[in-house]
Amino acid sequence: MDAPRPTAPADPRQATPLRDAGEPLLSVRNLSVTFPTQHGPVRAVDSLDFDVHRGRTLGIVGESGSGKSVTSMAVLGLHTGAQVTGSITLDEQELVGLTERELNRLRGRRMAMIFQDPLSSLHPYYTVGEQIAEHHRVHFRSGRAAARRRAVEMLAEVGIPEPQRRAGEYPHQFSGGMRQRVMIAMALACEPELLIADEPTTALDVTVQAQILELIARLQQDRGLAVVMITHDLGVVARVAHEVLVMYGGRAVEQAPVDTLFAAPAHPYTRGLLDSLPRLDDPDDAPLRAIPGSPPSLLTPAPGCAFAPRCSRAASAAASERLRCQTEPPVLSGPAGHASACHLPTYEGAPS
Repeated sequence: MDAPRPTAPADPRQATPLRDAGEPLLSVRNLSVTFPTQHGPVRAVDSLDFDVHRGRTLGIVGESGSGKSVTSMAVLGLHTGAQVTGSITLDEQELVGLTERELNRLRGRRMAMIFQDPLSSLHPYYTVGEQIAEHHRVHFRSGRAAARRRAVEMLAEVGIPEPQRRAGEYPHQFSGGMRQRVMIAMALACEPELLIADEPTTALDVTVQAQILELIARLQQDRGLAVVMITHDLGVVARVAHEVLVMYGGRAVEQAPVDTLFAAPAHPYTRGLLDSLPRLDDPDDAPLRAIPGSPPSLLTPAPGCAFAPRCSRAASAAASERLRCQTEPPVLSGPAGHASACHLPTYEGAPS
């Protein structure tokens, strides 16, 4: 019997119908990111494609080292020294190849990012109000008084009590959850169209995590934001995402609507991630089920499927199919709306 899967609350996702289906706000095509190292080039992201529409959330999920954060940083042009190839368009404007000055005009104004650790992202020597106000002044050339009012407005919008007073406080005077709210306020102060959230709830307890996710969902509905949620937590994906991109070894291994992916994962890696979740019917002392083996080395990529050495489906397949998994890279394909990069996929209605 399959483990119960977490499901997203109905309201946040149903309240944001797909708009401009033919014209995504963010479109990524054949994106590759390669870092030079003393041991040779490392391709951290390889031939990645995805779209994000206004009012929708794309969840990007995978183990550490799968390329999730590298992808998000590439969208904002934050990689120094890396070779970025392919195409990244924001509302049909090509971002790959823009100068640092051109990117600075877009960062914060049209696209913004919430980082994992707000304490390291906020400057300890300036008040939170000053930091939000400075962000607004840079992009709108506003005066100090107007920028300060905007900072207080944003603190109030993200649910920080007594925003006028707390704008004059320093990051260390805020709890972890409140600091993350400050980061959201800063990210949205200039009303961007695209919000990238990189593990925004990892360091928070479950209650505060739920509050932050509900806040992002509400702000998305109010503003029609396109959101990319980077996470390793499938519970977060189930709660907020409309579509899901599963990454492994720098490549996309499965793409599907969130309900489809949780109900009928096609790729064995996705199945392994879901099976590693705690089950409600497990005894309290039951060990968690882990995917055997380790993620692949990106210095010496395998000639075939990167997941083949860890894949029980490939191990139990016929010799010819097993050889294909080991030598031939799979291509992302499948039924409309549900693509998998696997030689032995299982779709809904097929045996797993």
